Amino acid sequence: MNDFTTSFVVDQAPKQVFDAINNVRGWWGEDVGGSNDKVGDEFTYRVQDIHYSRLRVIELIPNVKVVWLVLDNQMNFVEDQTEWVGTKISFEVANKGDQMEVRFAHLGLLPQFECFGVCSNAWGSLMHSSLPKLITTSKGQPNLKE
Repeated sequence: MNDFTTSFVVDQAPKQVFDAINNVRGWWGEDVGGSNDKVGDEFTYRVQDIHYSRLRVIELIPNVKVVWLVLDNQMNFVEDQTEWVGTKISFEVANKGDQMEVRFAHLGLLPQFECFGVCSNAWGSLMHSSLPKLITTSKGQPNLKE
């Protein structure tokens, strides 16, 4: 498996962790449209003219796991606009000792993709800074709306 994966641990309860993950505007980007509350919901993520994604919630187990399927994607810094299409973005929350571990995976984001370097760096920053800060302090560092 060459998918991009990373994890981190926090002291908060599973519900608080899961609620933060699903608050996409709070940690990923303020320019998010649609809903991601239940399976079948679709939402969009946009960073100006740099990145646009349309995603669908395909699995949701409250306080345990959520998976999004990328339906459409455009990035102004890659030639192949289909690199993300059909990939899955997954979050799993599990006990790790007396803490909660968040396991993130972008399934299908492969090292041979043109965007892998930029995208894996961005996910790393989001998963090791913005999302943990949202979980622990209620204030993430999402990409700002224009």
